[in-house]
Amino acid sequence: MLPIAGSGPVERADAARNRQKIVRAAAKLVATKGIDGLALDEVAVEAGVGIGTVYRRFPDKGALAQALLDENEREFQEAFISGPPPLGPGARPAQRLKAFTDAYVDRLETHGELLMVAETETPMARFVTGAYRLHHSHLVALISEIAPKADAHFRADALLAPLAAAHYVYQRQSMTPEQIKAGLRDLYGTHT
Repeated sequence: MLPIAGSGPVERADAARNRQKIVRAAAKLVATKGIDGLALDEVAVEAGVGIGTVYRRFPDKGALAQALLDENEREFQEAFISGPPPLGPGARPAQRLKAFTDAYVDRLETHGELLMVAETETPMARFVTGAYRLHHSHLVALISEIAPKADAHFRADALLAPLAAAHYVYQRQSMTPEQIKAGLRDLYGTHT
């Protein structure tokens, strides 16, 4: 079974309602105040729950940011696991690699600041999520097909490194998304 973002144990009904209230409140605050609106105490007030309820569900802003990204992450995963080619199955591995990095850049363009909070709130936050593990596993499979003798695990990490949200947000100060995509293709050697 592949690790799908946001999957976890079944919640009690009241806990699920509180979680939904917190996530809705956080989404509203981010929509109105930007990423700075993701202060947990403000989220608690907006959700009408105690701060302890927020902290029990989301120990830090990064965990709350991940919850806000959950639906988008699921859609992205479905697209590269079972969607149409070239992102999904049916295309050559090099084409799928290019499609994956292009789609990842598109996600960063839309959700970069929120992804940055999710990935950097704690030192290893990016690497311990089910999403990162699945992205890594997907790339390992593609790289193993493209270059069977390569260390696919190392290359997968190396290919994901420039897709870190903080790195992307920094690059966007002087580059367009198309420049970043072209740079990634040059770096990865996927000119197809």
